[in-house]
Amino acid sequence: MIYHVVRLTVKPGTSVEDKEAALESLRNQGRVIPSVTSFVVGPDFGGEYEYGAVYVLENLEGYEEYMNHPAHLHTDRIGLPLVDKFVSFDITDDPDPDQGTKISEIHQRRYDTTPDIAELVSNLGEYTGSAAPGEHGN
Repeated sequence: MIYHVVRLTVKPGTSVEDKEAALESLRNQGRVIPSVTSFVVGPDFGGEYEYGAVYVLENLEGYEEYMNHPAHLHTDRIGLPLVDKFVSFDITDDPDPDQGTKISEIHQRRYDTTPDIAELVSNLGEYTGSAAPGEHGN
């Protein structure tokens, strides 16, 4: 299993309508992407971020489907321009020591085929995590 987690803070001055549309798009990902087995989207308590989301995926194939699904790309396109601070990370019970590299490679393939998404991520005020362009962590 892979638990894909995102935490974010919205830019000051973002309208309530735009923020709610982005959060609803995050929820829609969980509802419509077939590889998502469960999810939660909501306020993030106990840290420096305003909102968070967790998507549960069975394996790397499902992870790649999730990353490239039109619903996820839509969220990136409408949501990332509103984000000030963003972190993403993945927790997995897969014993493969190369799992982190494989996850990073999925992100890199996505950036290579959708350069507008790579640009949106690169333009975030602050970003760390498994989807950082050019990073291959574990």
